[in-house]
Amino acid sequence: GIRVLLDGAWGFAASHRITPAEITRIVNLAVETAKGSRLTQQEPVKLVPVEAYQERYNTPIKINPFEVPIQEKAELLLKINDQFLSYQDKGIKKAYSFLSFAQEDKIFASTVGSIIEQTLYRSYPGMGCTAIANGDAKGRNYERPPLNIGYEHIDSADLLGNVERVAEEASEKVYAPEFTGDGKTTLILKPSNLFLTIHESVGHPTELDRVYGYEANFAGTSFATTDNLHQLQYAAPWINLVADRTQPQGRSTMPYDDEGVPAQRWYVVKDGILNDYLTDRETAFRLGRSSSNGSSFADSWSSTPMVRIPNLGLEPGKPGDSHTATLEEMIADTEEGILIDGIGSYSIDQQRRNFQFGGDAFWQVKNGKITGMLKNVTYHSMTTDFWNSIDALGGESELVQCGTNMCGKGEPMQIAQMTHACVPVRVRNIQVGRGS
Repeated sequence: GIRVLLDGAWGFAASHRITPAEITRIVNLAVETAKGSRLTQQEPVKLVPVEAYQERYNTPIKINPFEVPIQEKAELLLKINDQFLSYQDKGIKKAYSFLSFAQEDKIFASTVGSIIEQTLYRSYPGMGCTAIANGDAKGRNYERPPLNIGYEHIDSADLLGNVERVAEEASEKVYAPEFTGDGKTTLILKPSNLFLTIHESVGHPTELDRVYGYEANFAGTSFATTDNLHQLQYAAPWINLVADRTQPQGRSTMPYDDEGVPAQRWYVVKDGILNDYLTDRETAFRLGRSSSNGSSFADSWSSTPMVRIPNLGLEPGKPGDSHTATLEEMIADTEEGILIDGIGSYSIDQQRRNFQFGGDAFWQVKNGKITGMLKNVTYHSMTTDFWNSIDALGGESELVQCGTNMCGKGEPMQIAQMTHACVPVRVRNIQVGRGS
C-alpha cells in the first residue's frame, strides 16, 4: 500500500503484486486519487512532524506457535470437548474450543527516512459449552485473553482445569431464575465484563477522528468534544484510564504505529477528568499538538491507516486508598447487587453517550454473600454517569489483561486488536433490566 500527501490531500492505492512496473502504477494511482480528493476538500491536511527511525522488532515469545505440531493442538481441543461432553447428565449437549494464532509481518517506509520492520505474534485460546434443559439453552465460556505472546500462552492445565467449573455454571445458569427486576442496583463487574465497557464507552469516544466527525456517516461522532478537554468530569476522581502501546504482551503493543510514530503511554482520563485523545499525525496537528501519540493503524497492506484504540486500561486502585478493595471485600460490603462475569450483547448510541451491556454469567448478591445465579440481565447507563458511579476498584494483584481481537471501524471495514487491562469494580445505582 502507498499513501501520498499531495498539496494537502491524501491519496492511497495498493496492490499484491510487487514488481517495479506495478509499484510505478500504484504510485501514479495514489497521486491521481489525491488530485481527486483535493477537488472536494475544504481544508488542506497538515501533519505534525515525526523523526526518522530504522528498526527491526519481533514480539518476545518463548515458543513459536507455528512450530507446534497441528496434532498436538488438535488433541488438546478434542480433549477439552470430550471433557465438556462428559457432563451430559448436567445437561451439557454442545461444546467448543479454539486456539487462534497469528503472525503479522509489517514493513513501513517513508520519505521522512524511516524503515521499520515489525513481526508480531498473537495467541488466543478459549472454550465453552451449552446446557440444554428446563426448556432453555444457556452457554458459558472461558477464555485466556488474546495477547501478543507465543504458544506458552496455551496453558493446557489451566484450560482443562476450568472445564468442570464452566460446565457446572452452564448447568446452573440454564436452571437459574429469570431476572425480573427493573430499577437501579449495585453492580460488581469482573474484568472479563468491564473491558468491553472500557472499549465502547472510553476507547471509541476518544478517537480524535471520530470526535472531529470523520466517521459521522457510518459509526457516529462523540460526546467527548474538544471543548471538554481538561474540563469534563468523565469519571470519579479515583479513576484513571491509561493508553499504553508499550505494555508487555498487549494486543496493540509494538514499537511504532503505521505512520512511524514511536509507541507511548499517556492518560486519557486522569483523576476522573478527560485528559487526552487518541491521535494520528493529522488529527494531532488539528488539535494544536506538536506530535502524535501514535494511534494510527491499518489492518493490512491494502488498507489506509486511521486512528485506532491502543491498549487502554483502568489503573488499579492505590494501596491503602479508601476506594481500593478486593473483589471479596466488594461483595462482602454490598447489601444487594449483581456480580457479572464475561460479555454478552451490547449496544451504544451514535455519540457513545448512552449504552446497554449484558454478560455471560450473573450472580445475585445479598447481605454480603453470593446467593445464586440469575440469567438474562442487562445494565444501562449514560457513559459519564457510569464512570462517576464507581465507588470501589481492585488493587494491582487483581489486574487482568482482557481485550479484544475484533474491533471494527471504517468503510470498508478494518479490524484491529487491543488489550484493556483492568480490575474488578463496584458501581452504584445503575439501571438494570431483563435481557434475552
